[in-house]
Amino acid sequence: METFETLIVTIDAGVAEVTLNRPEAMNSFNSTMRRELVKLWSVLREDDDVRCVLVTGAGDRAFCTGIDRAEAMADIDPDSDGLDGYVTPFMFDDPGSAMCPKANELWKPIVAAVNGIACGGAFYLLGESDIVIASETATFFDPHVTYGMTAAFEPIQLLGRMAFGDLVRMSLMGASERLSALTAQATGLVSEVVAPDELVAAGRRIARTVAEAPSLATQGTLRALWMGRELSRRQALDQAYLLTALGTDKVSLAEGQERFSSGARVQWRLR
Repeated sequence: METFETLIVTIDAGVAEVTLNRPEAMNSFNSTMRRELVKLWSVLREDDDVRCVLVTGAGDRAFCTGIDRAEAMADIDPDSDGLDGYVTPFMFDDPGSAMCPKANELWKPIVAAVNGIACGGAFYLLGESDIVIASETATFFDPHVTYGMTAAFEPIQLLGRMAFGDLVRMSLMGASERLSALTAQATGLVSEVVAPDELVAAGRRIARTVAEAPSLATQGTLRALWMGRELSRRQALDQAYLLTALGTDKVSLAEGQERFSSGARVQWRLR
């Protein structure tokens, strides 16, 4: 794995651990991180040794605080026509798209372990994560409206992940209100809350468990879940036959049968 300037990446036991590594800037994403993430998603997509991805942020202050405003807003001209990034109102160079693994065609499960603040553009990444866990000290908020920007991409990413009323409230309250980790769990955004010193270990446990299953079956299941979220129930069920056929092969079936027939049962935990 190549060395990145803004990311720390290690691979072990089928899991790629990705750390957003700009703690001095609250792990906000600048142009360098955007380029490196696009490259990383492509590399991980093609690496058959990687079956799951764990993402966290360096330090304990922030998971990610979205776009680096010191860089993005440095040259803004209030007297110019239009908004930076827009070619026309229908064409936009979206800076947050680099954060999105699925938008970059990485369909391996993403586990996000949130430490500290997650706000604004961080919801691009959390919106395309499959399992989100959080430290007890994590907080979530979307400051866009407070600072004169429409919150659109970020809350749309979270539709279906959070209770709608809570999502509306978070989007409209801006920087004036933050969700605790427990509140985020109650809304459906977070599936587990752990002590700060247990966060990385909990993320690794989940990611490594996911990585133990046959990759084809895991990715087929993931595709089915996201398709079912975005299509109508009837449309999704009609496509489920195809995904079952594509995501199941004789090798994975034999592996599963061998595991079942061995008599050794999975050591489960109660959540």
